[in-house]
Amino acid sequence: MASGAVMAATSAGALSAAGADQLSGVQDAVLNTDAGGNTDGKIKVGCLSWVFHSLSAGQSPVEAIDLIGEMGFDGIELIISAPEDIKQFWTDDQIGKIRKQLDQYKLEVSQFAFFQPVVEDLTSLDVDKRNIALDRFEAGTVIAKKLGSNIVNIVAPWPRELNQPGGGYLPRYYDLSNPQPGQKLELLLDDSFDWNTIWNQYVETTKACLERVKTHGMRFSIEHHTHCVIPDANSFLLLWNEIRDGALGYNLDVGWTQSQREYPPVAIHKVKGHLFNLHIRDIDGLMRRFVQFGEGVMDFAGIIRALKKTGFNGFISLEQDGFGGDMKENAKRYLDAMRELIG
Repeated sequence: MASGAVMAATSAGALSAAGADQLSGVQDAVLNTDAGGNTDGKIKVGCLSWVFHSLSAGQSPVEAIDLIGEMGFDGIELIISAPEDIKQFWTDDQIGKIRKQLDQYKLEVSQFAFFQPVVEDLTSLDVDKRNIALDRFEAGTVIAKKLGSNIVNIVAPWPRELNQPGGGYLPRYYDLSNPQPGQKLELLLDDSFDWNTIWNQYVETTKACLERVKTHGMRFSIEHHTHCVIPDANSFLLLWNEIRDGALGYNLDVGWTQSQREYPPVAIHKVKGHLFNLHIRDIDGLMRRFVQFGEGVMDFAGIIRALKKTGFNGFISLEQDGFGGDMKENAKRYLDAMRELIG
């Protein structure tokens, strides 16, 4: 990659030499702690706020916090759903109210996530679009810290040169449930698609994200989804080995792992020492549909055994797709089952 492109990717978050020395101390501290980050060494059970609300712009987590807090979860994961929410919803006044609500239930913010539209241009080869995404990423990091979280999270974006016919959320386009004669599962690759260029730029952009995260004393977790730049544990390890920074970690979603035919406990062992957080969901026997908790084939006992074996001490949080039933009852069933398995 040309040096100018590298400088453009990091220019807005460039650090002074003195700041770099300070950050090296932050990194050393991160490298000398367990990846999960909990000081008491226990696996904690959480629930994502968007189990109880949509991911459309302006959605408030207030009702979800009440539901999750009343059930007795250890923590909650919150999210910025849309770019405009950074200024229009997550104001200091709103953050203050939510902090009081979290304190009322003694809920930790396990991590603070940015939905795909907020940071999708982190994979853009256009420097201006990429820098806007980096600025949004840092603005979200500031919000996360005010909420008391020490981890920010994204699902790795997919290349901007890759799409599905008709558009839509590309990671969900992994099968055809009722293919018509002659129909193919087709992805649209732009003529300019060049994987090496995309990958090398994403490595540099991830470094730029880490520079911004560490100025705020935070950590950065990347989640994998189908067709994204980071689709699985192996690709995350490739990224980590390019960067080698203790502030960079993995958010493993057991459902998306299983849907790509990898046994989640094996993936957990692969990312030992880099695993910051888990999203937990169930899956049907064909590995196609994320069913409600307890009705699928996910080996939850094996997942907990793997987490204990690898020394994980972070959050395992329910991420449940809608199913038309009682979501609160489903979440409570998850909480009780995890408490029993963890012991």
